[in-house]
Amino acid sequence: MSVRKQSSEPTEAAHRAGFACFVGRPNAGKSTLTNALVGQKVAITSNRPQTTRHTVRGIVHRPDAQLILVDTPGLHKPRTLLGERLNDVVRTTWAEVDVIGFCLPADQKLGPGDRFIAKELAGIRKTPKVAIVTKTDLVDPKALAEQLIAIDQLGKELGIEWAEIVPVSAVGDKQVELLADLLIPLLPEGPALYPEGDLTDEPEQVMVAELIREAALEGVRDELPHSIAVVVEEMLPREDRPADKPLLDIHANVYIERPSQKGIIIGPKGKRLKEVGIKSRRHIEALLGTPVFLDLHVKVAKDWQRDPKQLRRLGF
Repeated sequence: MSVRKQSSEPTEAAHRAGFACFVGRPNAGKSTLTNALVGQKVAITSNRPQTTRHTVRGIVHRPDAQLILVDTPGLHKPRTLLGERLNDVVRTTWAEVDVIGFCLPADQKLGPGDRFIAKELAGIRKTPKVAIVTKTDLVDPKALAEQLIAIDQLGKELGIEWAEIVPVSAVGDKQVELLADLLIPLLPEGPALYPEGDLTDEPEQVMVAELIREAALEGVRDELPHSIAVVVEEMLPREDRPADKPLLDIHANVYIERPSQKGIIIGPKGKRLKEVGIKSRRHIEALLGTPVFLDLHVKVAKDWQRDPKQLRRLGF
């Protein structure tokens, strides 16, 4: 809790720093919003629920504030051990942040998934909550107005007092800066918690694994939505390279649950895996700012989502 000093002299606005997390049912636009606020790709985005598995923090630097975004997996009714672990991660995060942003897509009526989350949020008394209406570029003003009223109503019904209700479009970059302006006053006063240049505190290996996983999901989402895990085994600068022509060797394994899924990922004559390599390498090079040699292998980890040992090994 921050203690404010009473002073008769006018002082400059105090620097604020703290954590915000976006919650919402899967595919409510949380990751896209994180990326838009930070201005760089830090969270994996996909139109498939359950793609964010790691808490990816994006950091918004302002002269007067530092807003650290914690991107949690979508809360859902768990069906597997992985699902239960993801839900525990969500609740722990909610208890530790300074402000919660509840993402509700403008183009979908409030449903049971939203109510389920809102009820959980109502139980967290102290943390300020901001309702964020995402994907406003997909609806007309009338539909947007109806959604804003419905969200206000939902808050009244469950005893949640929204600190703000903000419509945004991360894709159209509408009101994204305004959202940051509204979240910052809800943070405690204090010095910056991360160095100026940092955009995320995820280890680079985790981010590289996420980029490979995103590329591997492309085109096979319907067949293998949650069956893919990626582990980066090593990232080493290639020896004997001149200083002005560095090359980073990255060796990574793409894990699937059953041998029958191997062919789907590799594709005819290895074509799919090659595309995954080309696509993810482009993103990895942009992220790390260095040329990369990417060595990908597909391996089977039988039913990894239900096996506690394997979940641990694959980083969950």
